[in-house]
Amino acid sequence: MSRRYDHARVTEYWQHVWEREGVYETPSGAEAPEDRTYVLGMFPYTSGSLHMGHIRNYAITDAHARYRRMAGDRVLHPMGWDAFGLPAENAAYERDTDPESWTRSCIERMRDDLKEMGFGYDWSREITTCDPEYYQWNQWLFTRFLDNDLVEYDSATVNWCPDCETVLADAQVETDEYEAAHGHTAGGVCWRCGTAVTQRDLDQWFFTITDYADELYDGLDDLEGWPEGVRDSQRNWIGRQEGAGVTFDVDEYGEVSAFTTRLDTVYGATYLALAPGHDLVSELAETDDDVAAYLDEVAGTDDAGLSGVATDLTATHPFTGERIPVYVAAYVLDDVGTGAVMGVPAHNERDHDFAEAHDLPVSQVVEPVDGSGTNLPDDPYTEDGMLTSSGEYDGLASTAARERLLDHDGVEEATTYRLRDWLISRQRYWGTPIPIVHCPDCGAVPVPDEDLPVELPAYVQTTGNPLDAAEEWKATTCPDCGGEATRETDTMDTFVDSSWYFLRFLSPHFDDAPFDQQTADQWLPVDVYVGGEEHAVLHLLYIRFFTRALADLGLLDEREPVERLINQGTVLHSGEKMSKSAGNAVAPHEYGAETTRLFVLSAAHPAQDFEWTVKDVSTAYEFQQDIYGMVSDFVDQRTRRHRSQEARPVRTESEPHDAYLEREIDRTIAAVTEEYDRFRFHRVVGELQRFARLLRRYERYEPPYLFAYSRGLRVLTKLLAPIAPYLAEELWHLLEADGLVAEADWPESLRDVSDYRIERGLVRTTLADVRDITEVVDISDPERIELVVAEDWKYEAYRTAQSADPDAAIVGEIMADESMQAHGDAAADYAADLADRSKGLEPIVDGERELDVLAQAAWLFEDEFGAEVTVRRASEDDDLAKKARPNKPAIHIS
Repeated sequence: MSRRYDHARVTEYWQHVWEREGVYETPSGAEAPEDRTYVLGMFPYTSGSLHMGHIRNYAITDAHARYRRMAGDRVLHPMGWDAFGLPAENAAYERDTDPESWTRSCIERMRDDLKEMGFGYDWSREITTCDPEYYQWNQWLFTRFLDNDLVEYDSATVNWCPDCETVLADAQVETDEYEAAHGHTAGGVCWRCGTAVTQRDLDQWFFTITDYADELYDGLDDLEGWPEGVRDSQRNWIGRQEGAGVTFDVDEYGEVSAFTTRLDTVYGATYLALAPGHDLVSELAETDDDVAAYLDEVAGTDDAGLSGVATDLTATHPFTGERIPVYVAAYVLDDVGTGAVMGVPAHNERDHDFAEAHDLPVSQVVEPVDGSGTNLPDDPYTEDGMLTSSGEYDGLASTAARERLLDHDGVEEATTYRLRDWLISRQRYWGTPIPIVHCPDCGAVPVPDEDLPVELPAYVQTTGNPLDAAEEWKATTCPDCGGEATRETDTMDTFVDSSWYFLRFLSPHFDDAPFDQQTADQWLPVDVYVGGEEHAVLHLLYIRFFTRALADLGLLDEREPVERLINQGTVLHSGEKMSKSAGNAVAPHEYGAETTRLFVLSAAHPAQDFEWTVKDVSTAYEFQQDIYGMVSDFVDQRTRRHRSQEARPVRTESEPHDAYLEREIDRTIAAVTEEYDRFRFHRVVGELQRFARLLRRYERYEPPYLFAYSRGLRVLTKLLAPIAPYLAEELWHLLEADGLVAEADWPESLRDVSDYRIERGLVRTTLADVRDITEVVDISDPERIELVVAEDWKYEAYRTAQSADPDAAIVGEIMADESMQAHGDAAADYAADLADRSKGLEPIVDGERELDVLAQAAWLFEDEFGAEVTVRRASEDDDLAKKARPNKPAIHIS
């Protein structure tokens, strides 16, 4: 039998067996039991081939799904394709083909790649978002949202990517890259292609996600299974601010409300600034040439900085009655707050910069409580403090002043949000057609359910939006009046497709609705969802909105879609993110499924980045070869014995040292199970490597106890199965175990190993202490090692110190026990030592257990040092008894 594992030889066979046996299928419509587990990786965009980021994501979900299946859960682990989107349209254009043909070919390649990697998906539930059978439900949901006032059609200034020739939602404009290139955040770049974004006015379709702003914000507190970074990103994006609206009376116009979070600074307002898009500014532009010229100057500009223009208007300060100038200022944003800002240069950095640029007064109204100075007027003072020059409110602390000032006329509590409604219109072909007909008489009319789906016409290459050029497809009749009408030519943002796909997986062939509600209510929320942190806002906020909206439409009971979210880190190569564009990509198939999976899961915690190195990949490869070699050698020796051929001897009766292996098998089961539960696959691999080394060492020490050794190999195989399924299945077959390891029960400990960490630590530190002694004393060939376990009274004293109140007199508590007093000065000295390190006392096992653990592990000392080993309890007249402490035996080497 070959001692080398040939992955290529077994891959196709085990794929066939798993598929034939339906190992990974979860029957549709089956009632979900209490022990159900829904595991999902963010489905991939159909880009052509899998990259290492995909592999890491799906290796995590697959390992967890396989583990939970072996643990007895009914597991749902589906896969599908995020198939719509502009990149496919661009790729088709570059290759002189159509987006659908390109997309379908990509799906075929990627599906084959996923199967080759051994990922255990329920392929009977496969969905593809560009199938009319899927996107008809996008359209159906759109009409339900429209019927329930969750859709708006409005003219709006929108983000436009000139390269992609489409509108972008706010969340699809990245400002970090823009800031890095330009030194400020005014503007941004397209999330997909990196082109600088411009502004346009267009009629657009929106989902009113702002209706859920408070619930989405407050619900983040309950998502304890989500990374805090993702929750913070969503909080920042929603941008809820509690403050006050302050009403200024503007001549010849009326009231203008300005939002502020620092009402305590209101007496310091020296001007009123309006955003270029404010309604009052539009009116002024009709009669004020300077304002009109300024609007032309900043139109479509993302970098107007501190520019602004004075108007001929003044506003009445609601507290002082003074007249203050009104400006149009680019730094005031149309869609933040009310589009109006009370300028307080003394206490706000942006206001201060604008005031300096336009020679406006700076009036201090808050000063430090401790009387320390400020850098005003050169720099603003932005902290809370005590009010000054604020009339009757002088002397109040900022917090108290904000409460009192709310009682003034023209002031009221207000809340603003950064979040804006979700703009879903896209001027492109490869997406879900928005199911609307524009009638000159009836307006925008939804397409009736019976006429869904509105399918895409044949693709024709053209500049701009191909649907706008599809004249025959555009021409239709109005569903209401029957007159001539035109189809909507915008398609939906592809994030609509992915906002509910996890629901379609639950009932992918359901014909009466997007999903079967009973099944959805049984399976939601998704237990584990794995994907990149870059989707914190773009995708994860949208699925939370969709789930709530569907619940309010009576289609779901659950309002949060995901219980536990895991963000996988980045795979790096030479310090950079691995990618085709960087020229540093490594194709998953280059090293084989098992090696690649072992490496990406063992390299780091799932959330951490790691570097791809050939050396570390080789370590993963050699690990699987070591395990395969050990099992194949065992099988070969077993065959020889069955054939009465010469073979290495084995034992059928146990000896004392076998108990160590038997207990270590149980300890390994406990440790690995704990690490699987915590998604620390890198530690799982470390445990398996350590256990494999122990099995090899045990087998070589002396003829192994067949029951213990064969059980160890079977347990190792089971524990390995979620991470390296092909290898584990092959090992399981060689070991002639029943059935498939993918369907085997998770191994259980036969003994109580709740203290396994303590027991392992005891053996490890004792071995290290013996090594240190032999090195320090320079004993190269010890003949005898004696390990002496402490007397019982020391364990009693230790536990008394452990349980004592931190402020208690520990020596007194210990010595108050008559049994301790019998040990005189030795007990008092030991009690004093415990008191000195009371905050660092680690958990221990009792003396009898320590004696057993060390006795069982004695063969490890004999094997390493070639010496006779004795393990015993200390006696009171024993010189070594003074040195022995709980879980720290005295050591004598001769």
